[in-house]
Amino acid sequence: MKLVELNLSTISFGQPIPFALRGVGGSLLANKGFVIRSADDLRVLLARGQTLYVDTDESGESYRAFLAQLQTLLLSDKPLNKITSMTMQSAATAVEVPQDMGPPAWREWQLGLTQLLRNPDSSDFAPRFEDLFSALNNYLTKNPDGALLALMQMSAEETRYYSATHAMLVSVICMTVARETLRWPENRILPLGRAALSMNMGMARLQDDLAQQSTPLTPQQAQEVDQHSDASVSILRAMGITDPLWLDAVKTHHHRAPGKLAEKTLGQQMARLIQRADIFGARIAPRANREPMSVTSAMQASYYDETKSMDEAGAALVKALGIYPPGAWVKLASEEVGVVIRRGASASAPRVAVLLNRSGMPTGEPIPRDTAQPAWKIVSPVAHKEVRVRLPLEKLLAL
Repeated sequence: MKLVELNLSTISFGQPIPFALRGVGGSLLANKGFVIRSADDLRVLLARGQTLYVDTDESGESYRAFLAQLQTLLLSDKPLNKITSMTMQSAATAVEVPQDMGPPAWREWQLGLTQLLRNPDSSDFAPRFEDLFSALNNYLTKNPDGALLALMQMSAEETRYYSATHAMLVSVICMTVARETLRWPENRILPLGRAALSMNMGMARLQDDLAQQSTPLTPQQAQEVDQHSDASVSILRAMGITDPLWLDAVKTHHHRAPGKLAEKTLGQQMARLIQRADIFGARIAPRANREPMSVTSAMQASYYDETKSMDEAGAALVKALGIYPPGAWVKLASEEVGVVIRRGASASAPRVAVLLNRSGMPTGEPIPRDTAQPAWKIVSPVAHKEVRVRLPLEKLLAL
């Protein structure tokens, strides 16, 4: 790792940075493509990292391209304010990679959505939100198992950006259930996905704080949680969002209203599906004050409604995802442990990549297993925290 201090005066607000930013000691502060919206955002990064650096071993080409652009602009006759506004944009454009040329930028999406949810700006919220949502939905339609796998892993591994990760997971789950099980048309699926992605705007910052808070909610925090649905709708309206289905689903997504989906309005049906997916996603994610539930327990919590009866939306969720969805860790009859990478023909028999052998030792390379075969059937879920081996997300997705 070779760290070079970044001149803060060259940072242009509102444009994606063309390289990763690191702090003292090389700690990652922001991935390539992260957008620093304001001086407040910059101060947050500085507070975390003390000084901003670029690792030239990691981002050498993009950093050199940035310096070349900067030098060219400084040698030109352009006013200083024009140079400042152009540097990051020009450099970012020079290194931009088309979306279909590689894997999705999950970490960049996570950071970008965090910023949209926490600090929405009416001048550009709608197009930025739509760009991110479209990228997420496009990947989901091509590789639903990959999307579920990525977001399940991200949800289980860290809590700093819980609000954004959770929102993406709930959005992906809802659209998958709506497409594959409920067979909804796209003009209902897309508002559903957008609503799930924006449902907690009214408490995004608080949601991230609570994921790392070990003490009970204060009265003020409890009030903010209770009122966040209405607050989210108000923010969305202020951002120019007028879609009635989107807004209705956000407004009612925390209403406790068991019953048949056919007896509800379209917005209420969407809200019920969001609520069931919300419950599932919340229970598999770690908190500072509790361990995450097993996937099967989280599924059970989604399946039963407030009266302990089968919930129609929850049942649709279980049918679509399976008992062991992509990203779940499981133990096989062979005593091997692996992660589910793809759903199977039946809800209880997905494809698994084994990472620990029967002695509990890493296999080195993932070993594919078809759990429909008796020798490799799943015998139990395994808590994420109990697995001592990790594969980078990119390698898991490549499976």
